[in-house]
Amino acid sequence: MVFPNSLILTLGGLVAGILAGFLGIGGGTVLVPLMVALGYTPLQAVATSSLAIAIASISGSIQNWRMGYFDSQRVIYLGLPALFTAQIGVYLTSKFASYQLLTAFGLLLLTNIYLVDLKKHLIHLTNREPIQWINPVIARVCTGGAAGILAGLFSVGGGVIMVTMQVFLLGEPIKVAIQTSLGVIILTAISACLGHTLSNNVLFIEGTLLGIGGSLGVQVSTRILPKLPDNTVSLIFRLTLGLLSIYVFWQAWQVLHNNPLD
Repeated sequence: MVFPNSLILTLGGLVAGILAGFLGIGGGTVLVPLMVALGYTPLQAVATSSLAIAIASISGSIQNWRMGYFDSQRVIYLGLPALFTAQIGVYLTSKFASYQLLTAFGLLLLTNIYLVDLKKHLIHLTNREPIQWINPVIARVCTGGAAGILAGLFSVGGGVIMVTMQVFLLGEPIKVAIQTSLGVIILTAISACLGHTLSNNVLFIEGTLLGIGGSLGVQVSTRILPKLPDNTVSLIFRLTLGLLSIYVFWQAWQVLHNNPLD
C-alpha cells in the first residue's frame, strides 16, 4: 500500500517538517490524520509518525546547532523530566473518554494563545520582561515535567505546550523556545518510537518516507526562522494554535456524535 501513497506521505512529511522548524511542534497533528485518511489504523499512524518526527527533529536540531541556536542544557532540563512525567499522562488517559480528552486539548490550545498574548500585554504595560521569581533551572525542570504530563495525556509531542510555557513562565524569546522545543522532541519522539517498535506497531517504510519529507521541510524552516521578527513568529504560532483548536473541537464533536461512550 505504501508505493501508491509514497508521494503523499513524503509531501505530508514536508509540511510537518516545515511546521516543526517554524513552531517547534512535532508534526503529529498533521501526520496522524493524514495516515488515517490513507487507510492506516490510528495505532499504526501514531506509532509511525513517532519515527518520522524523530528523524525530522534530529535533522532540524542539527541545523540549529550548526547555526549556533541549539542549547543542550535547555533541552536536557526540559526533556528529561518530560520523559518520566509523560507516563503519568499516559496513565491518566484511561480515566477520560476520547471526546473529553479532545475537548480539553482544544481548550488547552486556546489557553496557550491567551498566555502568549498575556505576556505581550504585561510587557507593554511595564515596558520590561516579567520578573522571574523562581530559579531558572527549577523552572525549566517544572516546565518539562508539566509538558510531559500534558503530552502523555493528549498523545502529542508536547511542542505546543513547551513553547508557550517557556515563553510565559521562563521569559524565553519565542524563537529560542521553538528551537529548544524541537530539541526536546528528539527525546520524546525516540522514546515513543522505541516503545512502539517493541510492540511491532511502526511501519518503517512509511515512517522513513515521512521522515525524509520532514527532514527537507525542517531544513527550510529552521533557516528562515532566525530571520523573521519575533512578532511575526508569535502571530504564526497563535494562528496555527487557533486552527488546530478548531480541528480538535471538530474531532471531539465527531467522536461524541458517533461514539458517545468512547
